[in-house]
Amino acid sequence: MRLCRISHESLKTARYAVLEESSVHPLTDDYKIGNDLGYLSHAGSFAFGEVKLLAPVVPSKIVCVGRNYREHAAELGNKMPEEPLLFLKAPSSVIASGDSIELPSASQQVEHEGELGVVIGKVARNISSSDDPLNYVFGYTCVNDVTARDLQRKDVQFTRGKSFDTFCPVGPWIETNIDPGNVAVETRLNGEVKQKGNTADMAFPVAFLIRYISEIMTLYPGDLIATGTPAGVSRMKHGDTVEVEVKGIGVLRNSVFDPKV
Repeated sequence: MRLCRISHESLKTARYAVLEESSVHPLTDDYKIGNDLGYLSHAGSFAFGEVKLLAPVVPSKIVCVGRNYREHAAELGNKMPEEPLLFLKAPSSVIASGDSIELPSASQQVEHEGELGVVIGKVARNISSSDDPLNYVFGYTCVNDVTARDLQRKDVQFTRGKSFDTFCPVGPWIETNIDPGNVAVETRLNGEVKQKGNTADMAFPVAFLIRYISEIMTLYPGDLIATGTPAGVSRMKHGDTVEVEVKGIGVLRNSVFDPKV
């Protein structure tokens, strides 16, 4: 099932909706990630082209995993970590597919990082060894972990270089049924393939990451885990179009805007 988040002139507030082929079926206005999808509102349905897609998550936190693909670690001259390298990205950086990534004046090297995103569906804290961490997943989406690489290197820690407004495109929707252990991830810049990987190559797979993170911080429904990026990151400039495609989910597409131009 594909779940999107939409706005429409006939709706008073943003709504979650089920996407079926070219039709969008809004859920009740009180629907939240993790709730039962077995009921639809009586607001009718819309053609897909009639609605505006919003970011499919409004997370309390975005937990990112660095250096989870060996070739990406190597291209940046970094050693592979013995444990997952975690950092947080500001929730205020989230934008939807179709929105513009804005280049900040503080950076001269802003790069794309296409990733599989994991959307949490129920509270996860200290998941036991007998419990399957994937039971805590609501679904999966595409993420572009936009990074000001020069600031990341300068600061050593990642907060500033990862958290500018518009630096976390997410979408276009959530897919509830894919195998996170074997899915292709591809990033294209102006149609040219820059990153091409598979989650089977991750050093720390999704289930391991969820359990590991749950032992550090409580994960809540709607929280987002960005699972790391394959090799091939490259600089973006004004006027570019960047696409992140995760097989079985869809294409996250954003333009790049430099207000100085």
